[in-house]
Amino acid sequence: QVQLVESGGGLVQAGGSLRLSCAASGRSFSSYSMGWFRQAPGKEREFVAAIRWSGGATYYADSVKGRFTVSRDNAKKTVYLQMNSLKPEDTAVYYCAADWAGLGSMRVNEYDYWGQGTQVTVSS
Repeated sequence: QVQLVESGGGLVQAGGSLRLSCAASGRSFSSYSMGWFRQAPGKEREFVAAIRWSGGATYYADSVKGRFTVSRDNAKKTVYLQMNSLKPEDTAVYYCAADWAGLGSMRVNEYDYWGQGTQVTVSS
């Protein structure tokens, strides 16, 4: 069992930056690949970024590539999402998720555990 708690969301102007954190509790965090997803009002949850359990491979949605960076610190059981050059269309609730022994999937249904989400609002 893994529990995930996101933090770091907030209101930022377009062009600004935020860093989201996702703290995990439970055992074997290092065995989980971690993903970030987001959901805007009236839209489906979509993939943002993922990092494999080993931390050696990362994956990004085309819409955030070059602006967002996912990283993890297994000793702290935390995964991060650094978001730069934010745009109004990045406004959403951001969720982290854990996939046991996963490969960094972009699919929502591949993930076993989810956090409660943190709101990111980018003003124009």
